[in-house]
Amino acid sequence: MNIGNLHSVHFLGIGGIGMSALARWFNHVGIKVSGYDKTPSPLTEALEAEGMQISFEDKMETVPARVLEDKNHVLIVWTPAMPKDSTQLNFFQSQGYDIKKRAAVLGLITADLPSIAVAGTHGKTTTSSMVAHLLKSGGKNIAAFLGGLTQNYNSNLILHDEAGGQPTVVVEADEFDRSFLHLHPNTAVVTSADPDHLDIYGDPEHLLEGFRKFVNLLPQGGNLYIHSKAFEKLGLGRGERFQIQQYGIQSGEIQARNIQPGPASFSFDYVGKGKNIEGLKLFMPGFHNVENALAAVSIALDWGISEERVREGLASFRGVKRRFEIWVQEDDRVFIDDYAHHPEEIRAFLGSVKAMYPSKKLTAVFQPHLFTRTRDFAEGFSESLSIADEVVLLEIYPARELPIAGVNASMLLPAITSPRKSLQTKENLLRYLSENRPEVLVTIGAGDIDRLVGPIAKWMKEHEN
Repeated sequence: MNIGNLHSVHFLGIGGIGMSALARWFNHVGIKVSGYDKTPSPLTEALEAEGMQISFEDKMETVPARVLEDKNHVLIVWTPAMPKDSTQLNFFQSQGYDIKKRAAVLGLITADLPSIAVAGTHGKTTTSSMVAHLLKSGGKNIAAFLGGLTQNYNSNLILHDEAGGQPTVVVEADEFDRSFLHLHPNTAVVTSADPDHLDIYGDPEHLLEGFRKFVNLLPQGGNLYIHSKAFEKLGLGRGERFQIQQYGIQSGEIQARNIQPGPASFSFDYVGKGKNIEGLKLFMPGFHNVENALAAVSIALDWGISEERVREGLASFRGVKRRFEIWVQEDDRVFIDDYAHHPEEIRAFLGSVKAMYPSKKLTAVFQPHLFTRTRDFAEGFSESLSIADEVVLLEIYPARELPIAGVNASMLLPAITSPRKSLQTKENLLRYLSENRPEVLVTIGAGDIDRLVGPIAKWMKEHEN
C-alpha cells in the first residue's frame, strides 16, 4: 500500500489515545480522516475541532460517502478493542477493504526512517515521552507517536519539521495483541516484561516470547536498552547481533545512584556509558520514573545531545497526563492521579508516594480494569494496594469484556491488609471522601476513574482540613 495514493482514512476506535495520534498525522499531511468511537470524549472533541468527521453510532449510514464509493484509495485503521460483532468492522472486512491495525500503519510510516521503539508492560508511555522530549529539546528533528498526552506538548503526537531533513521517529510499542511486532526499530527499549494481557497471550511464557520477537526486530548493530529485571526474564544472551545495555537503580551497566525523593521531584546521579552526570532533577516523581529516565538519557547521549542539554531537558519534562500527575499539593492535603492498572505499577507508584510523604496517611482509590486482569492478578493487586493506609475500591471497569461470574472488586478486599478498606460507588465517592478527609489521596486505574479526577481536585482545593 502506498500512503501517497490514499484520499481517505477511516478509523474504528478513533478516540483511543494511540489511534488519535495516527488520525492527527494523516489529517496533518492532507488526507481526509473520519472515524467511529463508542462515546464522545475530550479527545474526540479535539479531533472534530481539527476537521475530522466522527460518529458515535456503529452504523454504515454514519460513514462518509467517499469512504464507501472508492475502497481502492481508502485505508481502514482498527483497534482490536473493537467488538467482533461491530457493524462497520464486519462490512469493511466483507467488502475487501485494506484494513490495518495501528501498529501496522506505524510500520508503514516509519519503515524508511530511523526509529526508536519503546516497549514494556508498564513504563512505555512515560519513557517514550521522555525520549521524545529530550531529543526535541536537544534540537533534534523528531516525530513521535505516544500513548499518552504529554504535559509539555499537550498532545500524544509530535510532528517533525518538514524543512529540517529526515526525522527520527519515536514510537510507543504496544504489546497488546502483539501489535509491536509490526514495527521496524533501530533502537529499542524494554522497560518491563511482567505478566499481563493473559487474555491475549494465554500464559506468561507466551508474553515473554512476544517480547523476544520484538527485540529481534532490531537490525545488525542496533541498540537495545532493557531493564535488568526484564533482561533476566527474557533470557537474552550477550551474543545477539545488536548491542544490549541493561539499566536499573541497583543493577545493570547504567544505574541511578544517590536518589533523593522530594515532595515534587526526584534527584539522582546518572552513571553509565562512561559518564557520571550528578544531580539530575526529574519533576515527574517516582523511583520507577527515575529508571525510565535512565533509558531516555542514554538514548539522548547516543544522539549526541550534551550533558548540559540533557540536564535542562530532563528538568523541563513535565510528564504525561495521568502518570503521577500531581493535582493538589499543599501542606495539609495532596492529590495525585495515576493510570496504574497492574500490581507492579501500583506497587511502584504507591511505594514512591510513601517515600515522598512518609509521615502522612495515604488513601488510595482504585478502580480495577478488566475482569480477566482482576481475576488473574487478584493476589498481586491486594498485596500492592496494602502499601496504602486506606484502600477504597470502585467496581471493575469492564472495557472490552463481558462480566465473569464471581469476579468483582470485592474479591480483592479480604487479602488487603491496610487498616481501613472499603468498596464504594463512583456516585458516593466524593461524599465518602468529604466524611473522611484524606491527607494524601491518590486515584489509580485505567478505566473511567479519570472522570472523577477533576471533581475530586476541585473539592480538595476548596475544602479545609
